[in-house]
Amino acid sequence: MSGSAPVLPGATLGFLGGGQLGRMSALAARRMGYGVAVFDPAADGPASQVADAEVVAPWSDLGALERFAELAGVATIEFENIPAAAAETVAARIPLRPGPEVLRTCQNRERERGFLASRGYPQPDFRIVASAGELADALAELARPCVLKTVESGYDGKGQVKVGPGSGAGAVWQAWGGTRGILEEWVAFELELSVVCARGLDGRTMAFPAAENLHTHHILDLSIVPGRFDAAVEAEARRLAEGIANDLGVVGLIAVEFFLATDGRLLVNELAPRPHNSGHYTLDAALTSQFEQHVRAVCGLPLGDPRLLSPVVMVNLLGDLWAGGEPDWAGLLGDPRVKLHLYGKREARPGRKMGHFCVLDPSLESALAAAGVLRARLLENPGPGR
Repeated sequence: MSGSAPVLPGATLGFLGGGQLGRMSALAARRMGYGVAVFDPAADGPASQVADAEVVAPWSDLGALERFAELAGVATIEFENIPAAAAETVAARIPLRPGPEVLRTCQNRERERGFLASRGYPQPDFRIVASAGELADALAELARPCVLKTVESGYDGKGQVKVGPGSGAGAVWQAWGGTRGILEEWVAFELELSVVCARGLDGRTMAFPAAENLHTHHILDLSIVPGRFDAAVEAEARRLAEGIANDLGVVGLIAVEFFLATDGRLLVNELAPRPHNSGHYTLDAALTSQFEQHVRAVCGLPLGDPRLLSPVVMVNLLGDLWAGGEPDWAGLLGDPRVKLHLYGKREARPGRKMGHFCVLDPSLESALAAAGVLRARLLENPGPGR
């Protein structure tokens, strides 16, 4: 269902998915005067803890999705891998932003790469492979090393494998499991960066300042803003993100991840049509956070000013940090430049995103140095009772 009139504060905003992105978006919505409803297969998720209403049911329960749609005036997504039938069921009853077609494109690497290619966006060279023979042909065309990825359900480095010079196509395909994949060139990059871009119901776009991203084991570790790259790179990344948002017809947010290759190319790596881990810095360091901007866009309100107010470094807090018990939050917050955000997850597991903190300082170098020291202290110093 479409609609052009704004959904004003006092109405209820529905979230498909109950994780931390939904939680932070829901908190922004509540601050603006909206009610919050959450649909999630698991009870008591991070978003449900701050919601007015929660529907707990499998994605396949279309009746439960219809009940969820009755609770809200407009709905959005917390992550993009929502089954098509679930998204379409909600979209048939209330506006769902971004819509099912955007999700269809972005939840499948083959469709995503095809969309980018059809519009001429720069991206790594790739081949679609559906058999050992097709993989052999693709390996003959792409220089090794390269990377084989699943076409669906991959994130944080899951569902991909590096293919080196000595690997045979048959052995790789057998180990891969014989599922349809996408073989991409291995990009030698100087750094990774991302841009979160909002697009409103009126088609207006607003891009946040680009973040420089450092990953460990394929999971985002640090986001540094402003990023340590030329102004021309920043301008081009924002231009590309705004173009992609328009061409996809996004209403809400889209995060565009880039490689800045060592040869100077700026290449689109992935798209995520939702708030993004690398945009968490905006909660503390931007005039409008990505979460408020998401609510504004989805509800048809004018977009806010995304300007950066302070240099900032965002540090992810993974479940590994809880191995010896609750971390020393008092010690962390002893630095007055720190802003701590915990997501309300009941169980800490290795690699699980449990929270983040930001360090704000007029000097980016000072913020980056402090972030490293503070995280090291969390790892080294037990909290009370450990």
